[in-house]
Amino acid sequence: MSLKSVNNILGVLEKQAQWQEQPLQRLLKCWAEVVGTAVAANTKPLSIQRDVLWVATSSAAWAQNLTFGRSPLLLKLNQKLPTPLVDIRFSTAGWQHSSVTSKQQKTVLPSEHPSYLGDEMSHREVTSTVKDANSAFEHWAKTMQARSHGLPLCPQCQCPTPPGELQRWAVCSFCAAKQL
Repeated sequence: MSLKSVNNILGVLEKQAQWQEQPLQRLLKCWAEVVGTAVAANTKPLSIQRDVLWVATSSAAWAQNLTFGRSPLLLKLNQKLPTPLVDIRFSTAGWQHSSVTSKQQKTVLPSEHPSYLGDEMSHREVTSTVKDANSAFEHWAKTMQARSHGLPLCPQCQCPTPPGELQRWAVCSFCAAKQL
């Protein structure tokens, strides 16, 4: 048995590890470099099956555009990989939106909505018990009248309108919807 230096043994182990490295792992290392940062942010290589690379995209538009430009991309990738790829397939299947890339919609507070009437309207307690349909309607009509007391009127339909709606559309929300 011959003695070999530690460097020779480590060199052999390193080469063996490179030989055993999976093609997808190798591709993942060079993906952003080959496709560019914009494409890399909207794509995610998923697998290599029968020499076909499957890539998830953030949208159907990305999938379509990359499908049209897959030939030059395939050439670039094959220069970096030990076993050449035959084709690339792009699809939105498998894409999971991350919190970094997804745009958060601004949450509108109730007090910021144009139809908001104020806190004093929302904290009223329902004290009456409804016995039949007529008494329920009477209770509702009184509640609506109490809410609308003191509200400005819509210039078109003369209905009581929250001030925010008049400031935003110059009419109530129903009349504004009819104009659209």
